[in-house]
Amino acid sequence: MKLKIGVMGDASGNLSKRHKKMAYEGYFGASTGTAAALIAAADFGKEIRAAVSRGGRPDLAEDALRKVVAPTLLSVRGDDHVVKGLNRKAYDLVNAEKQINIIPGATHLFEERGTLEEVARLAAEWFRKYLIS
Repeated sequence: MKLKIGVMGDASGNLSKRHKKMAYEGYFGASTGTAAALIAAADFGKEIRAAVSRGGRPDLAEDALRKVVAPTLLSVRGDDHVVKGLNRKAYDLVNAEKQINIIPGATHLFEERGTLEEVARLAAEWFRKYLIS
């Protein structure tokens, strides 16, 4: 986990230096990478304008969740009751604007027809809303 966070931190620092006035930053995390994305979003504060999780484990970032100020989208597998519960608990801890989407019929890797496409559509919509407007 620390390696992922370090890499994300390095990437954010480099992007900020080169494109400070040209782009807003957002993080996307999947599975346990969700925790890394949310911890980095908490660490970078207002520099991160959006965070998106796909079937992730935000509960692994529990200590950082209250510090996340970026609007946060959690997309969760409808048929994964354990992870769905963990996401709902994490959702309650995030103090930023937030949304949770339960994707009906989706299992572990969103392999069911149309489920991954739905997550991609929701993520693109979220990023468009907070990174472009």
